[in-house]
Amino acid sequence: MQQTRLDTDRIRAARRVIDPMFLDTPLYRCEALEPGLGCAVSIKLETANPVRSFKARGTELVASLLADHGAQAVVCASAGNLGQALAWSARGRGLDVTVVASRFATAAKLDRIRALDARLELVDGDHELARERAAAIARHDGIRLLEDSLDIETCEGAATIGLELVGTAPSFDAVLIALGGGALATGVGHVVKAMAPEVEVICVQPRGAPAMTHSWRQRRVVTTDSTDTIADGVAGRRPIPAVLDDLLLVADDAVLVQEASITAGMRMLLDHAGLVVEPSAALGIAAILEDRDRFAGRHVATIVCGGNVDMAAYHRWVSPRV
Repeated sequence: MQQTRLDTDRIRAARRVIDPMFLDTPLYRCEALEPGLGCAVSIKLETANPVRSFKARGTELVASLLADHGAQAVVCASAGNLGQALAWSARGRGLDVTVVASRFATAAKLDRIRALDARLELVDGDHELARERAAAIARHDGIRLLEDSLDIETCEGAATIGLELVGTAPSFDAVLIALGGGALATGVGHVVKAMAPEVEVICVQPRGAPAMTHSWRQRRVVTTDSTDTIADGVAGRRPIPAVLDDLLLVADDAVLVQEASITAGMRMLLDHAGLVVEPSAALGIAAILEDRDRFAGRHVATIVCGGNVDMAAYHRWVSPRV
């Protein structure tokens, strides 16, 4: 395999830095899902932790490095999960955190960022505007800018999930990974292709936020003017070139799914697995629902990557259709 920016030895070493509460998350075959999906499905559950997403695997590395080098402050843009994770990881290491987010972000995520003692600045625009504002704050204040997916620690932290997946027996035929900025997909994909190359790495993105998938398919950065999806955690418009380069090396496929399939996936995870998940976490199930023939008779793993959701919206999404 050609070389990505990631390093497998660094990924193994990352496990010694990340708080153990974020490691070795539940991985289990959910037989109750199988009749409705037509394939064996194993869930890698990344919601049973203090920030209810996988993001802390990366922020633990970032915060540890900053503290070791005497840094005092850090700023990031976030749709909500990264901000929570960074605030959690930094709080115990004496770092001041500023999170820039869209004021249209999920209220529950914003409330949790505030509760974790981070400074929260809201912008009247989408995540890309938040990224621009975070960069401006970093320049003005002379502090570290954490850029999700570009900063290698966010990818290599996520890649520890891959170590846990490939270390299981029996192995999987395919891994379905939510695709947004690319940290999760490139991290897990790097490990899978390095250690279990026969496993198919399939990235999944909403049709309403297709920039990275279009970029992967065309092998060049493709941007979009807007996004339209309930899966706010993966709703980016401007892929990062270096991240796309990594994705091109590790992904076997990238697919787009409809909003109705995302909500159907959320309902299935609630009804058959007892899991309350945010839309991004149901993308893998949505991909199976839209292409049952592709996965029929196979053993598929999907990463349930986050559970931070506005409950009023959640109930609207998962309520049975009349």
